Amino acid sequence: MQLEIRPDPAEVGRARRWARSRLAGSGIGPDEPLAETLILLISELVTNAVLHTGRPAVLRLSLPGHDGDGEATVRLEVADSSERAPVPRCAGDEATNGRGLALVDGLADRWGWSVEGGGKRIWCELDRCARPYEETAERGGSADLGGAVCHASTYEGFAFEVV
Repeated sequence: MQLEIRPDPAEVGRARRWARSRLAGSGIGPDEPLAETLILLISELVTNAVLHTGRPAVLRLSLPGHDGDGEATVRLEVADSSERAPVPRCAGDEATNGRGLALVDGLADRWGWSVEGGGKRIWCELDRCARPYEETAERGGSADLGGAVCHASTYEGFAFEVV
């Protein structure tokens, strides 16, 4: 699935709404921590494309089908026509921006970028646990789920589930 993004800050909200509407058939509930993390990552990557390139972009989303086993990888990509590499910034305590790539790094299981034609593609992936986080929290906060460990964590004052 993909969505064309115009170089307009209002597109960030449209991208979030579009992604939420796509979650319905994926087996990922809208209030599930994975969905909330995905929406935050979309916000960060689309915002970066809109603000730092001033050019159209394409948001691509790969969601799992609803197969009931609970294990899946969600992949999100933002491609734009700027060859300028993404550069993580060191934002000061009082800064109101500059933490987008740090959030992506802290929230995604994997992320990266590559040159694509006359532009670039930034991607990230989130792995979904076999069992809901709430079950692991009841047993003490973390659990080994066949190689994947689910646990709660914080990043810069934001609570989130690391899957």
